[in-house]
Amino acid sequence: MVLRAARTPLEAADLPVPVPGPGQLLLRVNACAVCRTDLHVVDGELTEPRLPLVPGHEIAATVEAAGEGAGRFPVGTRVGVPWLGWTCGTCAFCASGRENLCPRARFTGYHLDGGYAEWTVADERYCFALPDAYDDVHAAPLLCAGLIGYRSLRMAGEARRIGLYGFGAAAHIVAQVALFEGRTVFAFVRPGDAEAQRFAREMGAAWAGGSDELPPEPLDAALLFAPVGALVPAALRAVGPGGTVVCGGIHMSDVPSFPYALLWEERVVRSVANLTRADGEGFLAVAPRAGVRTEVEPYPLEGAQEALDALRSGRVRGAAVLVPGAGARG
Repeated sequence: MVLRAARTPLEAADLPVPVPGPGQLLLRVNACAVCRTDLHVVDGELTEPRLPLVPGHEIAATVEAAGEGAGRFPVGTRVGVPWLGWTCGTCAFCASGRENLCPRARFTGYHLDGGYAEWTVADERYCFALPDAYDDVHAAPLLCAGLIGYRSLRMAGEARRIGLYGFGAAAHIVAQVALFEGRTVFAFVRPGDAEAQRFAREMGAAWAGGSDELPPEPLDAALLFAPVGALVPAALRAVGPGGTVVCGGIHMSDVPSFPYALLWEERVVRSVANLTRADGEGFLAVAPRAGVRTEVEPYPLEGAQEALDALRSGRVRGAAVLVPGAGARG
């Protein structure tokens, strides 16, 4: 499924099977989750994609062949491919373990063709072995929703009372990790969305309400997954002194001005950018131990546009996942 221009529907296309270059793997795509970042690319909010483009960066796949010098994963290994697809390895950020900030980084499904396809190639350095506890469809959302949620939670430090704004793919995964770590979860959803509130409570939230409400007690940290800038001052109102507001998305609408009093008392607002390989290895190790389960809605590959539209309108419970070869939804 190919994006030829921003704000146009994806097109089905027959493309040649890609050839892996040096250090790359040829992968048969078994499943690819649909991420809100894909929406930002398709809708033109992320403005520098390589076009035409095969989107998708939450890929569960099987290694079919290896390019010159690639030897980490034997043929037949199940691997996951995340958003961060390549870095230079030599800049100050890469040298200090902050490869997520590499100025030359390239991203899967944005600069590099991704997983809305039957075949793809990927740099073996940025592939992860998938835990045996998950089949491909349930593993796919771990590769971005899970990873970004995990990195966002790490940015919250030792916070015990965690607010999650936007209870979708990322929040429903990170909520389970937070509970495993002994934290208390408070969920904030679109005002009036009773189904989302029920979903959050099913996933262990101690409280669920509208994003325009205050929680029953001050939060230690708030993680924002909804791309709505107005939630930043709302979250600042919800956290107590010394609290942290973590913006987990790659794109967000403008943050409105707010009184300094909301930031005072050593509150912090910070963003999360991309991921590191250490994040991937850490999260994929803890997810099975924490009993993380992903709620998924499968779509056939040809239903990619339908899945994107459902995500845009808030009609996805958990994560939508594209399954090549699936004859019908579900």
